[in-house]
Amino acid sequence: MSCRVLSRDYGGKFLRMMIEDFGGRVASVWEGLRSTTRNLVEKALQAPATGSAATSQPARAEGRPYDARADWELSRLLAALDERASEAGGASLSAEQVKELRHMADTTALVLQGQTQSAEVFAQLVARAHRTHDYARIDQLADALTARFSPSEICELVRYDDAVVRALAYEALAQAPTSLLIGLLADPVDSEIARDALERQAVEYGSEEARRIVHILDQADPVDDDL
Repeated sequence: MSCRVLSRDYGGKFLRMMIEDFGGRVASVWEGLRSTTRNLVEKALQAPATGSAATSQPARAEGRPYDARADWELSRLLAALDERASEAGGASLSAEQVKELRHMADTTALVLQGQTQSAEVFAQLVARAHRTHDYARIDQLADALTARFSPSEICELVRYDDAVVRALAYEALAQAPTSLLIGLLADPVDSEIARDALERQAVEYGSEEARRIVHILDQADPVDDDL
């Protein structure tokens, strides 16, 4: 296969040719994107680089409404790009093409990081950052947790299989306002997680309000057992 020298000029025709080189699955997912979703990636690829992949900050999706479908489409694209990158060592791609493939994957991840409000996508991004030992990225994702997700959505992340995702979610709940955790105690699905977070606030952070609530809950437990 001929090896084109890839540039950073991500014009429409060049980008299509580059994506075709990445293989059938990536090309298929790309063609299946809505034009609005494709434009998000194209715009991010054309933006001037501001640092390494480990230090780049995602552009916040301010001024436009959250698009859950775009999250789903970009998540599929990222999965296809990462899968292709994992195969690239034994595949017929030049070193420069592998570099472009990974750059596009990192850019897609940044777009998702800047806009996602999906627990599933958040878990995908955390797992990806952990897999590549990108601890600066994990810190950025942790900072976005409480700003982007409701307490009940963070509880959903606590139930994930990935240990890193669970740890980040537990820590976010432990640092949440006690009043928010109290509001979760009436939820039959999230109450135990909220109680664990309150106990952490009481023991590790010395919260008197959390200690008082935990004491009330402990006193109520024997009564519940008798019923």
